[in-house]
Amino acid sequence: MSCEITSRPLTIARVARQLEDDASGAVVLFVGRVRPDTSRGRRVSALDYEADRAMALTRLRALERRARQRFGARRVHLVHRIGRLRVGAASVIVGVAAPHRSAAFGAARFLIEELKRDVPIWKSDRWARAPTGRRRRRRPSPSVGRSPG
Repeated sequence: MSCEITSRPLTIARVARQLEDDASGAVVLFVGRVRPDTSRGRRVSALDYEADRAMALTRLRALERRARQRFGARRVHLVHRIGRLRVGAASVIVGVAAPHRSAAFGAARFLIEELKRDVPIWKSDRWARAPTGRRRRRRPSPSVGRSPG
């Protein structure tokens, strides 16, 4: 199967095996991973991914067909993980085998951009908690507790 939505951990080696093709001079693998991005001073500890599995697979297969037609990709493998993923875990792997490197890179870029834009897979952040002694309290704004004018 060249398109998957799974709750199992993703492995680069497994995807690479799917791309083996003697007629392809280039293989490109893109791996998207959960990063400890910060927002407003908070750190992400994990991401929760969910998907409309049937619709996501339909759209992934359509992207696969488009990459084959547009870039001449000989093999394409798209796999996205769902569930709770900790920092460092692979959330998506896009693999392309094509006769030439420009086609392989172009197809891989096209696939990840379109996947992010069009495939019904959603994520929500799980925030790390600050150690107890390090929490800061916000000062009340000067208008708190005052009646208007």
